[in-house]
This record gives sequence, C-alpha cells and structure tokens, in this order.
Amino acid sequence: MSIGLLILCLTVYNQLFAQGCIAIRHMSCAAPAGASSADFFKQRTGHWQINAGYRYFRSFRHFRGDHQEHERIDQHTEVVNVSHALDLGITYMPTPRWSISAYLPVQYNDRSSLYEHYGNAITQNPDQKRFHTGSQGIGDMRISGSYWLVSPFKLPKANLAVGLGVKLPTGNYRVTDNFHKLDKEKKDYVINKPVDQSIQLGDGGVGVSLEAQGYAQFTKSLTAYVNGFYLFNPRETNGVVRNPEATTIDLLAGEFSVADQFAARIGLSQSLQFIPGLAVMLGGRVEGVPAIDAIGGSKGFRRPGYIVSVEPGLTYMRGKFSAAATVPVALYRNRIKSYADRQDPTGQRHGDAAFADYLVSINVSRWF
Repeated sequence: MSIGLLILCLTVYNQLFAQGCIAIRHMSCAAPAGASSADFFKQRTGHWQINAGYRYFRSFRHFRGDHQEHERIDQHTEVVNVSHALDLGITYMPTPRWSISAYLPVQYNDRSSLYEHYGNAITQNPDQKRFHTGSQGIGDMRISGSYWLVSPFKLPKANLAVGLGVKLPTGNYRVTDNFHKLDKEKKDYVINKPVDQSIQLGDGGVGVSLEAQGYAQFTKSLTAYVNGFYLFNPRETNGVVRNPEATTIDLLAGEFSVADQFAARIGLSQSLQFIPGLAVMLGGRVEGVPAIDAIGGSKGFRRPGYIVSVEPGLTYMRGKFSAAATVPVALYRNRIKSYADRQDPTGQRHGDAAFADYLVSINVSRWF
C-alpha cells in the first residue's frame, strides 16, 4: 500500500501555490493519486477520478536576496498576502500507464500594505494606515498527460512517470482594485488600477510544462520518492502596466512579466501497519520563479526567487477514497535579482519580496 499512498503525495505536491510575493501559479501533476501500486489498481473501480485540494498561506516576511529585512515587521510596513484556493481536478486513465488530467484553481486573495497607498514613511503616512486590495475567481487551467515507463501491474520496485502539459490563460490577469492616495492637501482620494502581480489570478500566457516523478521501494513499508516540474512561459509580458499613474514608466519593468516557474521534491514515505491505508512522509521541497526564462524574453516586472522547505505530511487511501495533508515549512528563502534589476549599471538595484513561513495543503480524491 505504501507506493499507492506515496503517489498520492506526489499528486498533492504538484499543486503548486505561491507562498508570497513570488508569483508561483497553481500547477497540478498529471498523474492520478496512487497510480503506481498493485494495491491501488486492485482497488481501482473505474477510469475516472475527481480531486479537490485546499491551499492556504500568509506571507509577511520580506527578503532581499537571502537577507530578511526584520525592520519591515518592527516598523509595521510589511506587505501581507493572505491566500485561499480550491483546486478542482478530474483525471481519466484509459490504461494503467496513461492518464489525462485537467485542473482549475478557484482563488481568493487579500493583500494589505502601506506603500501601495499613502506610503511607508511617517511623513507620507503619519497614522501608518494600512489598506486592502484583493482578487477572487478562477485561475489558469492546466491540461496534461502522464505515462509510467514500467507497467504498474508488473509490481516494479522502482518506476518513473513522465508528463507533458499545457497551461491556458483562463485566469484574469487584469484584476483591478481601489488604491488610496493623498493629494497635496492631505485629502484621501481613490484610483483604480491593477492589483499586485502576486495576487493576479493568471499570468496571461500560454505555457508548456514538463514533469517527472518516480519512486524506489526499499522495504514493504518504506519508499523513497522524487519528482520535478518546469513550466515554460514563452510570452514576455502580458500588456498590463503595473503603475499606469506613473509619469514615467520603466521600459524594463513597466508591464507584468509572464515568468517560468519550477519545483522539485524528494523524500521518504513510511506506511503505518497498525492503521491500514495510513502513511507518514517527510521530504524536502524547492519551488520558485527564475530571473531568466528558458524560452522567450524576460523583460517586465517580476519578483524572481525560490523557497526551500521541509515538508511533513500524512496520506490515507482506502477503497475509492484518498486524502493527504502536508505543511511545507520554509527553511531558506531568496529573492534573487530580476532581469530588470540586472540592467542597473550601478549594480545596486535589487528588489525585495515577502514570503510565507509555511503553506497548508489538504487534498481529497475519489474514483468513479
């Protein structure tokens, strides 16, 4: 049963979610839960599986490079992103080795800050007023396929699945909200403009994803797992101007960039013999946004960086039902220099980003 539970973990893993101002979009693994063990296929009663996953995080710790700017919290000028998402998916398995999946995230995002409104400085914002912007709706859909190199019915001790997917720009990448400003007489007025890139529902580009996931069973109950994911986003910018009210627009960072993203994961899964169907897992995880895309240009505004986390979790599979809960906890965060940062001739330009301490992920699925 351990491998079946393990692959449920692999599926949950690839429900990528932005853990702060680093705009990592929802991406889902093509392989269905449990799709590599004989136990799983004995239990499988149909070719269709539906999936639902809940994600939550709260980001507020600012980093420039791997240096945390503690003063932002001390001075109460930190940017706080709170995100909730429900990932809805359906998988069809025409054969034990092939699967086709479609995933669509539904999101609710809230962002509060000082600098986007009155400003961080006491002279600009003497009462240190904080205002909120937000976005709600569907995100970018992903359709993908995956193939196991060895038939699961042969009971292999190790196996590898490779996948290919397409990401469609179904999420609104032009979400706007009201921002509060002060005029020369210190009177409040409101302007409507695009919300921050980190809470936009989509990125506006068509992307292609490559992924792989594998396992090696050491004992009847102990299994190692590894997987990786890379999303290619060839479109350079999406035409949304970050600050349309600005009198001069930085040609390198005026529009939102359509960035690549990546993730990788490795760890161990241990079945608990005294509770049939239950397993515990512990692994390492890295995810992020590169400064330079693999295909296409890299201009525009983006906050590249990556997060390294330790990821404990529990999984359960019984009959037609599977469930998993994981809580990746950040160990290392780095807001690397963007393409626009690197164009500064002085070498001093280096933007910051806010990261979360942890991410909560709960996933359930059922066969039909």
